[in-house]
Amino acid sequence: MAGRIPQQFIDELLNRLDIVDVIDARVPLKKAGKNYQARCPFHDEKSPSFSVNQDKQFYYCFGCGAGGNAIGFVMEYERLEFPQAVEKLAEGIGLEIPREAQASGPSVKQNEIIKKLEASSQYFEAQLWEHAAAGEARNYLKSRGLDKATVKRFNLGFAPPGWDNLIKHLGASEDQRSLLLDAGLVIKREDKSGEYDRFRHRIMFPIKDNRGRTVAFGGRVLTDEKPKYLNSPETQVFHKSNELYGLYEARKAAQSLERVLVVEGYMDVVMLAQFGINNAVGTLGTSLTPNHLQRLFRYTAQVVFCFDGDEAGRRAAARALDLVLPALEDGRQARFLFLPEGDDPDSLVQLIGADAFERLVQNAQPVSEFLFDHFGAGVDLGSLDGKARLGKMVMPAIKRVPGNVLRELLQGELAKRIGMEPSRLTHISADRPADDDVPPWIEEDDQRSYDAPPEYQATAPLKRPRKPNIVHTGKQLPNAVRTALRILVHRPQLALGIPSLEGIATLGDAHAPLLQQLAWRIQDHPDISIGALLGYWYDTEEGELLSRLAAEEELVSGDVETELTELVEYLLRRVAELDSHHSQRALEQIPFADMTAEQKRQYLEHLSARKTIN
Repeated sequence: MAGRIPQQFIDELLNRLDIVDVIDARVPLKKAGKNYQARCPFHDEKSPSFSVNQDKQFYYCFGCGAGGNAIGFVMEYERLEFPQAVEKLAEGIGLEIPREAQASGPSVKQNEIIKKLEASSQYFEAQLWEHAAAGEARNYLKSRGLDKATVKRFNLGFAPPGWDNLIKHLGASEDQRSLLLDAGLVIKREDKSGEYDRFRHRIMFPIKDNRGRTVAFGGRVLTDEKPKYLNSPETQVFHKSNELYGLYEARKAAQSLERVLVVEGYMDVVMLAQFGINNAVGTLGTSLTPNHLQRLFRYTAQVVFCFDGDEAGRRAAARALDLVLPALEDGRQARFLFLPEGDDPDSLVQLIGADAFERLVQNAQPVSEFLFDHFGAGVDLGSLDGKARLGKMVMPAIKRVPGNVLRELLQGELAKRIGMEPSRLTHISADRPADDDVPPWIEEDDQRSYDAPPEYQATAPLKRPRKPNIVHTGKQLPNAVRTALRILVHRPQLALGIPSLEGIATLGDAHAPLLQQLAWRIQDHPDISIGALLGYWYDTEEGELLSRLAAEEELVSGDVETELTELVEYLLRRVAELDSHHSQRALEQIPFADMTAEQKRQYLEHLSARKTIN
């Protein structure tokens, strides 16, 4: 088995490549100032927003947010996995790839799990056409309107009746059965006498990752057994909050995606594809997550949410609205499509045809209209109280939109609806603390009166420490971390002159760990280019943030090196203050009579310091 490609070789490859040559050979570039421009190959656009920076060796699209280095571009543009993209680029400049011996570890284990999942997919697919009991499954698919070509395109399969068909086929040894267990394909018996197949007598829908590898399954029952749909559990290679059914097939069908249609079920995705609508994805029977949205906006600038027109559909749309607002940077769009009650995309496209269905999608309600419809339902705008109520409900939602232009337009629309001058509305909204002014130590229960900063909405909730007894410095943590990140992606050499950032992850800021890792990476590789640096966070939210910051014009005002030094000192001071606060809290849990002499001394020092501050 081929070993891992050494990181040293990857860095050397990126240093020897010119990203302008790599991209220009695939997408013609034009010089525009100090950068190069083109229309983005990853989404449809009329004017070029795709920029390539030769000095920093990275690309970024201001329209869809795609960005990265030469390897990442080739992976996305030519639909290659990482090793194949490296091999292709290395071959182009005459470099031979050295290989490291493969060690055992999580990545090796994950590869073995994926191999089992791939083998299982092939097994299920073969059973659909060969097993004696598969006639019922084929008839069901035919009754739903699916043709054989579509079934094969999505690699649909059949898990035969019985408790150990897959185990007999792929679990010859204890190690093999252990892999099946780790892959979520079998379940341990309660009496620990062995395992049994998770999927039995079901139509199987393989779920693929962005590389096209099978990482999980959805199984549709053919009897009255519950649940109707059974999904793979969370595993080392499958996380429901990240994966979307049909996204790989959608990306494979088109070089760029003008829009993506988010539907509910597997059958919706497959049937729409049969009618030539190849841009639908499903959420695996779970709620939409911020991670889903971040993935979608990497590949398209417009997401259309499709819901039933009933009350349950409206509630689901409200949840989607809450999630999508913090993701709406300028250039991104969201729309809401409500189907006639009783219909789903699967049944409706068969009833009205692809052209009529596409017109429904194109005419879906923009997020701006749905925002006011949702919050304005039942509000009497003929009264002053009603106008005040609408303003109170809508303004916090508008403030969560990170796109400056869209946010201003929404504020203007709100001002128009409630009969207030936009400037006055902005002035009133400024009475609340601004997003970036939310102190990072606010307890979660106290967050109700604040809107989280837009760039942190997509991250998991963080446990925040209580406010320590410290003097207010005037700086705010999110601003400090983000400013330090921006300086380092534009002036990476400055990382060599700052002290260790050990401990800043404890501050609770979502991007503090990234700042620490970025500084370490630069200090380990002083000559690394920005493009190579971004490769360490390829296809992650952190990578997207770094790409955005690197694409921004560098705002040089004053002594940047001194500014970075002061920011680092501020963050490290906060770490020390937080450590001191935790020590104090720990001492407060000990009765004074039980303290050692040293603990009593520390406790009295804390009390003295608190009196001085207060």
